[in-house]
Amino acid sequence: MKSFLLGSLIAATAVAGVSFSQPANAQNELALSLCTYVQGDDTMRLRKKLRDSRVRIRDIYSGIQCNGQSLLQFAMSNGSNDIGTFMVGRLSVDDLSSSGDYQWAQQNGHSGSPIAAAIKERAGL
Repeated sequence: MKSFLLGSLIAATAVAGVSFSQPANAQNELALSLCTYVQGDDTMRLRKKLRDSRVRIRDIYSGIQCNGQSLLQFAMSNGSNDIGTFMVGRLSVDDLSSSGDYQWAQQNGHSGSPIAAAIKERAGL
């Protein structure tokens, strides 16, 4: 349990370049929560957190990284297929095409992932 929490604390980086009406500590708490939920493949908690924070995943996706990876890369690395495919459905096609997540999956052995397949299908790659 301690290593999971420590990993989650290290995982989240600041939400850079995203305009919120929330203070910086709320932004960091949101980033930490999202990384934790992605790592645990907890779609319901992620949806609730986004709803309570009044933000959409497409509005903050490019500004959040977990352990230096995008949320989708982090989901693929952790085998969090449910939450990854959920996020793919919520992101714009332009974000999916320009993020490089599909290319990252191809280069890092995640080409067979359901998340990579969802990206390919939705973005038409």
